[in-house]
Amino acid sequence: MKLLLHACCAPCSVYCVETLRSAGIEPTMFLYNPNIHPFQEYEARRNCLKEYSKMMNLKAIFDDEYGLDEFCKNVINKLETRCFDYCYPVRLRKAFQYAKDNGYDAVSTTLLYSIYQKHDYIKQYCEKLSEEFGIEFLYRDFRVGFWEGHEKAKELGLYMQKYCGCIFSEEESQYGRKIKKQLKESGTKPTDENVRKIIESQKRTDGFLKLDIK
Repeated sequence: MKLLLHACCAPCSVYCVETLRSAGIEPTMFLYNPNIHPFQEYEARRNCLKEYSKMMNLKAIFDDEYGLDEFCKNVINKLETRCFDYCYPVRLRKAFQYAKDNGYDAVSTTLLYSIYQKHDYIKQYCEKLSEEFGIEFLYRDFRVGFWEGHEKAKELGLYMQKYCGCIFSEEESQYGRKIKKQLKESGTKPTDENVRKIIESQKRTDGFLKLDIK
């Protein structure tokens, strides 16, 4: 099987690549992530994937587009649904198009690895693209190895990013860490769910995040 594996970053690729290779599938990595900002973050993730690909002797293709302008134009009026309306579709569609144009048999994505991504939506959208482009979608629930892959990525010395990718997710991540600290100090166990509810509640009330909380 000639598989094109869309890669969101190197750490998320580790478990995916190991699992595919153990099944006798040699993936070609495909980097296309114009939703990553600011530029220093984009560059760090791109360069890390280049290093990882060389380290693991992986073939890798880099569609090197830092797409801040297009990202802003497409999400400015729909920030709450930006992942579904832009970030996932623009990357996955590009991967299927490249696979179609370059003779690949199948497509998959490391987005299926993260426990923080919208897994069911990604799966359904890839199935839709599979029918549209006439290319197989190789589905694997890589989430089962999330923490195993996380530890291996750290052992390899890979750059471990602190947020999903765009400037809005970076804002939420920074604020979320402050909330978790605040909850711990108050004796409440912080969870992703209650942190998310606090962020959403404040956004509805104030329209912005108060990043200066202690």
